[in-house]
Amino acid sequence: MSASKSAVVLTEGPIGRNIFFFSVPIILSNLLQVIFNMSDIAVVGHFAGSSALGAVGSTAQLVSLFTAFLIGMGAGINVLIARHYGAGHAKSTQESVHTALIIALLLGIVICLLGCLSARFILTLFGTKPELLDSAVLYVRLFFLGMPAMALYNFGSAVYDAVGNTRRPLFFLSLAGLVNVLLNLFFVIICHWDVAGVAVASAVSQIMAAALIVTSLMREDDCYGIRLKALRITPEKAHAILSIGLSSGFQTAIFPLANLFIQSGVNSFDATMVAGNAAAANADSIVYETMNAFYIACSSFMSQNYGAGKRQRVIHSYLWSLGWSFGSAFVLGLLLFLAGPQFLSIFTSDPAVIECGLSRLNIMSFSYAFSAFMDCTIAASRSFGLTTVPTISVILGSCVFRIIWIKTIFAHFHTIPSLYLLYIFSWGITSTFEILYFFNSWRRIRQQMPE
Repeated sequence: MSASKSAVVLTEGPIGRNIFFFSVPIILSNLLQVIFNMSDIAVVGHFAGSSALGAVGSTAQLVSLFTAFLIGMGAGINVLIARHYGAGHAKSTQESVHTALIIALLLGIVICLLGCLSARFILTLFGTKPELLDSAVLYVRLFFLGMPAMALYNFGSAVYDAVGNTRRPLFFLSLAGLVNVLLNLFFVIICHWDVAGVAVASAVSQIMAAALIVTSLMREDDCYGIRLKALRITPEKAHAILSIGLSSGFQTAIFPLANLFIQSGVNSFDATMVAGNAAAANADSIVYETMNAFYIACSSFMSQNYGAGKRQRVIHSYLWSLGWSFGSAFVLGLLLFLAGPQFLSIFTSDPAVIECGLSRLNIMSFSYAFSAFMDCTIAASRSFGLTTVPTISVILGSCVFRIIWIKTIFAHFHTIPSLYLLYIFSWGITSTFEILYFFNSWRRIRQQMPE
């Protein structure tokens, strides 16, 4: 198997430096995606009014619930392909790629149908304002038409990440994102489609990104390239992908599911507070997507080195990834705290909405970094195929605990600070258990690896 010229070697060289250069294109890809998503919010906020802004903002957690599941599935695909590729098993790599493509497409279609059919029920269940509901439902249904394409793009990105080539997805996402921004402006300003316009623009850009990355993989000569004649589901590989991918997908989806309950708490305030929090929530994407690049690096580096039997590089990959993710979130949080009003003014010019957004942003700015201990450790466990116990831990610490907090502490104080302080407490509880579980598992695993 030959390494691409644009690929980072995961099993050789200085780990800290390689993780950084591996992650930079992913960070840029993720931040570009965030910027393109922000363009939806910014365009409707400035050219369609606060009602359209609130409608799109009210869908954020529902959209995240399903997109997070696809991202989690991509992480599972990444782990399996990186392990086989690192071990030099060309046939297993090829079978995993083709099996994963079919599974990803099928899941994308299912999620598209589920999202379109359940949009009104879920948005109503979590207290979307009646005056925002119809527009929010329309946005979700149109956006979800692009879910099969999003599933294919995540599949392709996971394959390239697994073999160390993180630049190719960046290039494709840049092209698709530029189209997204231009279509946003055209549909909203020229066609006056407001909410419908930004949803259609997103779906079109997702289809474009998927077409680009799948076409690129079909042109690859290495064992991870797509061959139409080889498209079939290999039962053994399907079981491994679903075993890791579904657990990873549910792990990732648990967070937006829990956040739906948080959104219901936000919806208990007036429409101005809902709009302000929708604007401030864009900061979450900037920080989380930057950190997520290092989680992908953690899984890719650990999986390849695990497959190659290099146990010192395995644990060092985890520690370096944890350090990079914590440090990046700390710096970004500090910048957001210092420039909060300027950041929020990107999405709205209403002083009242900005003031409401700051009530959220000032708390979250100093909380983000601590999520690294939980999420990076989950990625590390996933690289060994350990998903069941981490998933249970996430359900208890980051879902059940949050619901209890909302029903008790938030219900008593009913303030924005009492709502958003739950994040750092839930992260602390979950990460403590995840770290203990990971190092206990690592002691057992390293004894089975060669010196």
